[in-house]
Amino acid sequence: MSVKEQLTRVRESLPEGVRLVAVSKTHPVEAIREAYDAGQRLFGESRPQELRAKYEVLPKDIEWHMIGHLQTNKVKYIAPFVSLVESVDSARLVEALQHEAAKCGRRLDILLEIHVADEETKSGWEPDELREYLSSEPFAAATALRVRGVMGIATNTDDEEHIRRDFRRLKQLFDELRPRFGADFDTLSMGMSHDYRLAVACGSTQVRVGSLIFGERDYSKPFTL
Repeated sequence: MSVKEQLTRVRESLPEGVRLVAVSKTHPVEAIREAYDAGQRLFGESRPQELRAKYEVLPKDIEWHMIGHLQTNKVKYIAPFVSLVESVDSARLVEALQHEAAKCGRRLDILLEIHVADEETKSGWEPDELREYLSSEPFAAATALRVRGVMGIATNTDDEEHIRRDFRRLKQLFDELRPRFGADFDTLSMGMSHDYRLAVACGSTQVRVGSLIFGERDYSKPFTL
């Protein structure tokens, strides 16, 4: 099945109002162009240098999201053009994004990544830690950033009720924080290829789907344009 056909199937499975991030990390430019030609304009990447390389050669009306763990020293590669950084998981990263966005003279949209999964290896703020940070002076000083919502990844398990619990926790925190940020706080990014239907049922407004569109990734191959 072609990228266009797979993309169409995923789109048709989403209710109105839920945005689709086509996760194109490690996939070649040709595959992204096929999705682009089929009307997709929103893509997600997880490696800053790869994202920058693709940005340089692909159409400039693409909306790029950074969805992977972002090291502070890599922010400079994407700050001038990225539309949304979904994986903001620490005070140090907020500070780095603030610095680079201000240097670029732009206001940068971000999502706060929340840790809800059982795996310790997954990134994200603990809810109480985040609440404390949002009341701090350093966060108040991050005026070049605009918080658009929250993002999270559910536990990697076949237990659907466990996954639902993770997604419900994210939705509860999203609802709790929304009055703090107002109308711009409109994005609850949760759900991937294997669990996005559950995420949508739990209130997701944006899903991140890669393998169902582009096929499985081969991480053993180095990325080339």
